Amino acid sequence: AVGRRVVQAPAAPSTAGTTLETFSAAQGATGYRRLAAGPAWTRRVRSEITGAKGGREDRRTALASFVQLTDLHLTDVQHPMRYEFLRGGRAGAWRPHEALTIAGVASLIERINGLRGGPATGAPLSFVMTTGDNTDNNAKIELEWFLAAMNGGRITPNTGDPRRYEGVQNSGHKEFWHPEEALRDADKKLGFPRIDGFLKAALRTVNSPGLRLPWYSTIGNHDDLAGGVYSFGHNYYADFATGKRKLEIISADDAERLFKGTRVGDDPKGVQMKALLDAHAKDMRTVTPDERRAPFTQAEYLAAHLDPAATGPGPVGHGYTKANLEQNTLYYSFRVSENVIGISLDTTDPGGHYTGSLGTAQLRWLERTLKAHKDDYVIVFSHHYSRSLDNMNHDPARPGEARHGGDEVVALFQRHPKVLAWINGHSHKNEITPRGTFWEITTASHVDFPQLARVFEVVDNHDGTISLFTTLIESAAPHRTDFSDLSQTGLAALYRELSFNAPGASQKLAGDATDRNTELLLRKP
Repeated sequence: AVGRRVVQAPAAPSTAGTTLETFSAAQGATGYRRLAAGPAWTRRVRSEITGAKGGREDRRTALASFVQLTDLHLTDVQHPMRYEFLRGGRAGAWRPHEALTIAGVASLIERINGLRGGPATGAPLSFVMTTGDNTDNNAKIELEWFLAAMNGGRITPNTGDPRRYEGVQNSGHKEFWHPEEALRDADKKLGFPRIDGFLKAALRTVNSPGLRLPWYSTIGNHDDLAGGVYSFGHNYYADFATGKRKLEIISADDAERLFKGTRVGDDPKGVQMKALLDAHAKDMRTVTPDERRAPFTQAEYLAAHLDPAATGPGPVGHGYTKANLEQNTLYYSFRVSENVIGISLDTTDPGGHYTGSLGTAQLRWLERTLKAHKDDYVIVFSHHYSRSLDNMNHDPARPGEARHGGDEVVALFQRHPKVLAWINGHSHKNEITPRGTFWEITTASHVDFPQLARVFEVVDNHDGTISLFTTLIESAAPHRTDFSDLSQTGLAALYRELSFNAPGASQKLAGDATDRNTELLLRKP
C-alpha cells in the first residue's frame, strides 16, 4: 500500500500542540499531585554518528514525515484475566486509571488531527504507525475498540452486565481505588480523590474522531498472548476469559511468586498461572459472562484489519494483505514516499513470554526485502526494542524453526546502510540509541505517564548528512483536571493525572532530554 506522498514543506513549521511548546508538570512535592502546563522540552542535536554542519536548516528538504503511536493498551477493565489480583504484592500490577484508556486514545487522536505538519519542517504528515500492544487482554472486544478508535466511531467500553460495573473498583478490597465509595482504600490514603459518578462515566460511550491520516498497524505481545505473556491452549484461555469467574486479589506471597515466574520467563505456557487459578476457584467473584471477551487468533487479528468496514482513512488492511492472511504472517513492507520504504516486523514470540524474537523465515524475508530496496531509504518498525529480543521459545506452529535475537537484527541493519531508523516501543520509556549506521528510537507508551506519541521527520540536509527529527506530543486533553468534569475531555485529562500518580509508577519513563525531542544526524549513504 502506498502512503500519501511527502513533498517539501509548504508552510512554516510550528511547535503548537507539541512538547516543544509545553509539557505536563506536577505541582507540589508529595502526596497526590495535580498536573498543570509546565516548561517545554527543548530539542537536542545528537551527533554521535556524524557531525552537524552549519546552514543545514536553509538547505534541507523533507523525505518523510509521520507519527508513531505505541502501547495504547486499550483495556476491558472487567475482563476475568486481568492481572490486578497481583496488587496484594505488587503496587504496579494494576493501574487506577486504566478504565479511561478509550477516552485517552480519542484525545490523542484529536491531537494528531490538529497538527499542521512536521514541527521541524512543516512537511505534511503522511501516515500514522502504531507499534503494538494496541489491546491489553488479547480480547476480541478490545480489538473492535482499537479499530473503531483509529477509524472513528462510537465505543462503549463496557462488557459483562450492561447496567453496572463488575470489577475491582467496587469490590470492597482495600488494595484498589474505590472512586465512588467512602472506603479508606490504599490509594485514597495516598491522596486519590473520591469522585462520585466516576465508574458510570468511565463506561459511557466515547466518540472517537478517528485519524484523518492513513494508518498502519504492528502487533505486540499483548495483542498476541494471554496477558501479554502466556501461550495458553486457546480453549483454556477462551473458557476463562468468557466465563463467570473473576479472581480479584491474592496474598502478597502468592503474587510475588507468580510475578517472579513471569519476569524470568520460566512459565511460558502458564502452568503456574493455571495452578493459581485452580487453587483460588472458591475465592473468585461471580461476574456476567461475555463472549466478546474471547481471545483473538493471529488470523482473526489479520481478518479484522482487512475487513473493508475497518478501512477508515486507509489503506485497506492497514499494511496487512491477503497474502499475510493466507501465509499466516504478520510482517510487511510499504511505500512511505518516493525514496523511502517502511518495514513492519512481528517480534512477538507465540511460544510465550513478554520479550520477543524473530523466526528464521521472517529474518530471511527481512534480508531479502532490504536487498530488494537497496536504492531506498528504510524505516523499520517493531513492537520490541533490540535488548528485549532475547526470547528463544519455539513457535508452536513452527516447532523446528530457530529464533533470532536483537544483536542479530542490529547486525543485519548495520550491513544495510540505507536503514536510517528502527522505531519501536514495549518498554514504555523514551530511549534513543546510536547504532553506528542507524538510530534505534524507543517511544514511551500512552498508558503509563508520560502518555506520549512521537512525530518523525526525515530530511536530506544536502551536505552529505540526513537528519531525523523526533518530537513528542501529548493528548489534546487539558493539563489541569477538574474532578467534577466527567465529560469525555475531562476524563482524558484525568487519565493523564491518575497515570502520573499511579502507585508503583516509574518517574523515569520520560527518559533523558536526549531521548525526547531531538535532531539525530546520519551520514548520507
